[in-house]
Parts: sequence; structure tokens; C-alpha cells
Amino acid sequence: MKKLMINIRYWMAPALILVTLFTVLMGGPFVWVGVALLGVGILIDTLTMPFHPPGAGFDENGDTYGIPALQNAVMYVMLPIFVLLQVALAWRVMQYVDGTPMSEAVLFGFLPVQIGVTGAELVGAAISTGIFAGIGIIYGHELAHTKGFSFVISRLMMGLSGSSHFSYAHVYNHHLELAHEDDPATSPRGRSLYRHFWLSHMGQSKFLYRMEQTRLAKLGKSFISLENRWIRGYFMTLPTLILFTWAGGIVGIAAMFLVLTISNFELEALNYMEHYGLIREKGQPIDYRHSWDNSNLFTSWFFIEIGRQGDHHDRGETHFWELDEVGSPNARWGYFTEFSVALIPPLYHMMMKKKLATWDRDFATEGEREIAARINAQAGYDLPENHDSYARI
Repeated sequence: MKKLMINIRYWMAPALILVTLFTVLMGGPFVWVGVALLGVGILIDTLTMPFHPPGAGFDENGDTYGIPALQNAVMYVMLPIFVLLQVALAWRVMQYVDGTPMSEAVLFGFLPVQIGVTGAELVGAAISTGIFAGIGIIYGHELAHTKGFSFVISRLMMGLSGSSHFSYAHVYNHHLELAHEDDPATSPRGRSLYRHFWLSHMGQSKFLYRMEQTRLAKLGKSFISLENRWIRGYFMTLPTLILFTWAGGIVGIAAMFLVLTISNFELEALNYMEHYGLIREKGQPIDYRHSWDNSNLFTSWFFIEIGRQGDHHDRGETHFWELDEVGSPNARWGYFTEFSVALIPPLYHMMMKKKLATWDRDFATEGEREIAARINAQAGYDLPENHDSYARI
């Protein structure tokens, strides 16, 4: 029973993704449920902030409490669920464009639905879809650290959000250049979440573009070909583009753009929060101190332990349920809470500059402190040496 309960706690996100899918199908005011769930997540995350449980852990025989077959199955099932989520939204787009009259019906013999949709409801359905498509990116990230079939699933999953380049850039750029300016996914001090969203997304795409330029040139093959993994990645987004264009033309494309923007914004928000402002000298080894750990109870369970970044960057191919705290600096707030604060850049910077001053003092090497001093001056992050320890919300 204990083993089952430990595994069930990682099903919160899949369960709410399914809830969002069904509420988009139900229509009417239910299309806003995904937005409401984000607000509930922020509230629960904030209330559970003092609690930092360990990972799934191991039993007395040294066997993991995680059930690999079960957790992997959940991750693989997410791909068709995300496809269905987009199909459900496209169905709503089609009704809006066609001016389908309002009526009541029952789907699948049990689900009451409103046929027809207003403009406001269509916006709500698109925002809800974008929010939970973005949250589902955590499964694409997890599978990006695998090989073969699982890696292809990761690429397809990320392709639904127009970010298939992530699977390569994350493993071959971010995990090798972490906390250095050569890693577009690491935000320097002073940068807002909004600016990081665009720079990180485009920077990771540019990395795979250049990687394929070099790889194909060495193989004597043309850059413009299906051998190009950067090009193939964008082909993986074509079905989404075709679906929404067919469903509603300009309106469909606008709905798709909103979904892709929200989901990618959430992806880059995770990158932003995981390593914001941390510094590493070029050529020096990546250490636990180069990641912000986030072991808040709700964040750990909802985001399948993705917040245990120190351990993850040390053992990239380790299953999420085997990760634990390893002494990395801990942000102390959950991702939902931190995300809501990061939406207000002045407030976020006010809080983070104190945490970073503590990092500079207690974690950084001499070389990293020299770099930090220069960047702090540029970002306006100078603080007196007798500052408090980690700032808490």
C-alpha cells in the first residue's frame, strides 16, 4: 500500500490534464476550469511551502519505491492525451467559425456537453489548453533523457508545442553549459521572465540549427534535407498547424498560437526558475550549487520531482522518482508560487537578489564571485555584505 500511495502522488498533473480535456469538451463556463486550476495550484503551493518531503526513496532492501512500468506508462499515455486536447480545442474552433447554434448533448454516453461556443468561451478553452499542455511538457523533458523509442516520444510531445528542438538542446547544450552564458536556458541576473521566454526559446532552437549545420557538413550531406533533425523537429509541428488551419483558418491559427505561446512560456519559466542568476566559470565542472533545488511538497509531487535539479544535473538519466536533495541551494518556494512572483519582475528581482547574495557568499568559488560582482553591478544587484540569509516569501 505504501508503494502504491507513493506512486499515486505523481498522478496529480495527469489527472488535471484529463480534467481539462473533459471540461473543454463540456463547453460553456467549464472551459475556464483549466485557468481556475492554475489559481488553485498557486494557492495550494503557497500553503504547503513549509513542507519539504524527501523523494520516493528506497525500501530496506535498497529497491526503489517507484514503479517504473507504471510511471513510464503514464508518460507515454500523455502523448495521445495531448493530441486529444488539441483535437478538442480544434472542435470548439470549428463550432465558433461555423456559428453552430447552442444546444445540449451527451458525449460517450455520460458526458453532458454544450454544443456551440461563444468567443469568450473559445478564449477560455484555448488558455486552459495552453496551461495544461505547458504543464505536460514535464513529461517531454523526462523522456528527453532517454534513448530510442522514448526519445522519439519526447520529440513528438515537444513538437505539439513547436519545441521539438528542446529534446536535443536540453541534453547537449543545457546539461553541458549550465549556469554559463553559453546556455540560453540559464537566465542571467536582471533579466525578466518575459525577455527570457523569447531569448531562451530561440537560443535553444539556434543551438540545434548550428549543431545540425556542423554534423551534416561532416557527413557531406545537405543542410536542406530530412536528415536535418532541426528541420524534422518543425515538421513534427505541422499536424498541429494543419489541424487548426483546417478547423478555423485565421481563428484556428490564432487559437493555436495562443496555446503554443502559453505552453512554451511555461517551459521557459521552469528553465528560468531552476537556474536564475547562478554562475559557473567556463570549463569548470558543473556542481550541485549551479541549480536551485525546489523540494516544496506540492511542486515535488505535481512536477514529478523536477525541482530536485542538483541531483538531476548530476545524474541526468536517473528516473525522477529516484532523485533527492543533494545539498543544492534551495529556493524554498514552490514553482507555482515562484511563477506568480516572477510575473512581476521588480518583485521577483527584489527577492532573488537577496538569495543570490547568499549564494555568492556561501556557495560561489572565488572566480564565480568575480563574475558575480560584475554582473551584479550591471543588474543593480549590489547588496551590503551583512545581508540576511535566504529570503523567504
